[in-house]
Amino acid sequence: MATGNSKELDFSSLPVYQPRKFVPENINLGDINEVTGLYYKLLERPISSSGQLEQFILNRSELEAVLNQYQSVLYIRMTCQTDDRERADAYKKFIETVAPAIKPIADKLDRKYLQAREAFALDKKRYEVYDRNIKADVELFRKENVPLETEEEVLSQEYQTICGAMMVQFRGKEHTMPEMRIYREKTDGNLRESAWRATAERYLQDAQKLDDIFDKMVAVRHKIALNAGFDNYRDYKFRQYHRFDYTPQDCRHYHDAVEKVVVPALADIYQNRKKLMTLASLRPWDLNVDPQDREPLKPFDNIDEYLAGTKKIFQNIGLEFANQFQEMGDLGLLDIDSRKGKAPGGYQASLSEIRKPFIFGNVVGIDNDLRLLLHEGGHAFHSLACTDEPIYAYRHAPIEFAEVASQAMELFGFEHLSAFYNEEQAQRSIRCHFEEVIILLAWIALIDAFQHWIYENPNHTANQRCEVWMQIHNRFGSNLIDWSELNIEHKYLWHRQLHIFQFPFYYIEYGISLLGALGLWLQSRKNPAGALANYRNALALGGSRPLPELFAAVGLEFDFSERTIKPLVDAVQQELSRLR
Repeated sequence: MATGNSKELDFSSLPVYQPRKFVPENINLGDINEVTGLYYKLLERPISSSGQLEQFILNRSELEAVLNQYQSVLYIRMTCQTDDRERADAYKKFIETVAPAIKPIADKLDRKYLQAREAFALDKKRYEVYDRNIKADVELFRKENVPLETEEEVLSQEYQTICGAMMVQFRGKEHTMPEMRIYREKTDGNLRESAWRATAERYLQDAQKLDDIFDKMVAVRHKIALNAGFDNYRDYKFRQYHRFDYTPQDCRHYHDAVEKVVVPALADIYQNRKKLMTLASLRPWDLNVDPQDREPLKPFDNIDEYLAGTKKIFQNIGLEFANQFQEMGDLGLLDIDSRKGKAPGGYQASLSEIRKPFIFGNVVGIDNDLRLLLHEGGHAFHSLACTDEPIYAYRHAPIEFAEVASQAMELFGFEHLSAFYNEEQAQRSIRCHFEEVIILLAWIALIDAFQHWIYENPNHTANQRCEVWMQIHNRFGSNLIDWSELNIEHKYLWHRQLHIFQFPFYYIEYGISLLGALGLWLQSRKNPAGALANYRNALALGGSRPLPELFAAVGLEFDFSERTIKPLVDAVQQELSRLR
């Protein structure tokens, strides 16, 4: 099973899903004139029947899938080796030339579609989500925002380049930032502290650069919102994300519920950790080590072991998942090792024309790595479940449900950790994960509330931003940690959250989906086969139905208020009590 090669990423030889019917095989997708020519061809096409309207949709879907895949490949190549100037330039050229040239014509296509939609009947249920989303896009589009959106993309790439170049000299060796995570679990407290401080110091070296980039991002985003007729970027982004089923006020209710229900559970976790470690207070470097002073879990020694064990977990959950995972490896659609010049984090990207997923990661051999491929694998299986959906837009579920696919797969994997661990080690891993669930619910509230403040107060200074970060962090559990003499490190901790820079307001989704995943986990405890059947059925819907219906498809209510949060947190706490 191949795991990708940073020097030879080439997807051109991968098998196609079906022959192209509208886009020429020999088109140069980096050429503005050739690409826009196809958009104009669609724009000029007469539509005089429902059948022609549906053909228009299918041809546009093909064009969008081809272009999306082209951009995805450029992005994948760039993130896999951010210090390769040629790759960075190729991605930058596309987002500065082709992407902005398409947007005004795509808006005209949207308007053409809506006009034809009034004249010719289509299945109302089938096109409900498609119609709703296009109407929102038409309402938002402003030609003057196109260059601003390009500027925002370029700033995002600068952030990636800076973070991808970060290396830490520690104990006589150069480490990537992901590799430094290994030291968080070391039983030697002095070693953990030294590693934590070295990592923090490296981030602080670029703090001014990252602050400058973010200042520019906030200014650009605020201008985009004003141009589109919104008072702030938060309200604009909710509309752009097609958030029809909840509001900023619902997010505030989530923040309040987390403060009331989750933070006390977090305090209990930290209090238990402090007691087991016989510490007067917890420092930031004390949060990931085993509190009983056991050596860190080491699930695998090399990538081959990691892939084989993960495949075994997928096989135990469902044979089709193992087969799909094997195919991804065989096709070179995995790049999961950590190396110098590689962008941080992990993601799954859909190669939309061949309808195959690609997984990117930074694996270093720690327990948390087990969740990477379970999580991104869940996204991949979601993508593959929608393979035969002809409408490109429907092959992508709303993020609030897309993350249910990934987070539920992590929880389904609990029953099969024997692929890596003995029973005692598996129990440790599960306990760590459930503690992370509580920590994550609080962290999500923090990141979301922080972004609400940022864009409700777009004229803030960099120093004000850091001060508010500290205040909101305290609201969601920072005061449970001893940050003595670490004020600067604490102030700039938010720089490490790439979503704030690259995907503004894309974070509350993790909280909504985590509640859904926990609901599926509770289902699976009572009826494993039924929960998995619900999971499969809902994944196959892709983005073809509204969000509440997707949750209903897995037997859950779409809700993220205290009414839903409290019983789920209670269940997690009961499980933690059992595992201690």
